[in-house]
Formats: sequence, C-alpha cells, structure tokens
Amino acid sequence: MTTPATGPLADQIAARLTAALDPTQLEVVNDSARHRGHLGDDGTGESHWTVTVESGAFVGLSRVQRQRLINNALADLLAGRIHALAIKARAPGE
Repeated sequence: MTTPATGPLADQIAARLTAALDPTQLEVVNDSARHRGHLGDDGTGESHWTVTVESGAFVGLSRVQRQRLINNALADLLAGRIHALAIKARAPGE
C-alpha cells in the first residue's frame, strides 16, 4: 500500500507537475524510508520518490517523451534534492 506524501518537497513536486501538465490524476509518494541508509539517502527523508501522473499532455507521446516532460518540470530538484524518481505516466483512458 502507498500513502500519498505530504511535506515541503512533496508539495513542490505536486505544484510543479500540476503547473506543467494540468494532470487529471496525480499521486506523489515518498519512498525514502525504504532506502534509509542506502546510497543517495541524504538523511532528510525526502530523497526517493514515485510519481503517478495522468495528463492530456501525454496523448500521442512515447513513454520517454512523457518522462522528459516530468523531468523538465522537476529539473532543478532532480539536480539537487531528489536522488531517485520512479515515474508512471499515462494519458486519460489508458
């Protein structure tokens, strides 16, 4: 079972993806506890994430193109604060 994340970084991720993709569904899950003590764990409890995004912006795009849109929206966070990001991206009706 996953629990939607709350907290400063979860809020930033959700806000950026909402602004960039106008999603019909968005789930941001903090997976950091599962990676405690592993490489990339910075001790903040906000280093590993899964996002599930459904957006009309993804219609006709490949999986890689969808992931690029998400990565672009989170680029500076991926460069510093996010160590790992798992992405599930789909268009409405998929």
